[in-house]
Amino acid sequence: QVQLVESGGGLVQAGGSLRLSCAASGRTSTRYTLGWFRQAPGKERDFVATISWNGVSTVYADSVRGRFTIHRDNAKNTVYLQMNSLKPEDTAAYYCAAGANTSYLTLSTPQGYDYWGQGTQVTVSS
Repeated sequence: QVQLVESGGGLVQAGGSLRLSCAASGRTSTRYTLGWFRQAPGKERDFVATISWNGVSTVYADSVRGRFTIHRDNAKNTVYLQMNSLKPEDTAAYYCAAGANTSYLTLSTPQGYDYWGQGTQVTVSS
C-alpha cells in the first residue's frame, strides 16, 4: 500500500504560478510511475502529467505542455508539479497518483494507476 498526500493548492491570479507537492509513504520501495490528474466540477478526471520511476521520462497533456513541469525526488518520496502561466481553465482539484505497472498505453488514463491522493484545489481567477 502507498499513501499519497498532496499540498500546495490555492487561489492564484491568471498568469501566476503554483507548485504542487505529493508526498508518498508506505511501500515506497516499489518503482512507481507517478502522475498528476485534475478534475473540474461536473467533468471527468483528466490527465495532466506523468513521470517514470527514475525521472527520465515525462509526458504532458497538450493543454499544459510548456507551462507545467513534473519532477520527482525519490530520496524524499515526493513528486512535484510546477505550474506557470496559469489560466482560469486550469481551475480544478488536482490529484496525485502512483502506478506499479503503468504502461505506455495506460500512463495517461486513471486506470493506469493504483493509488490516489485526496486532491488539492487549484483556483485561477481571471
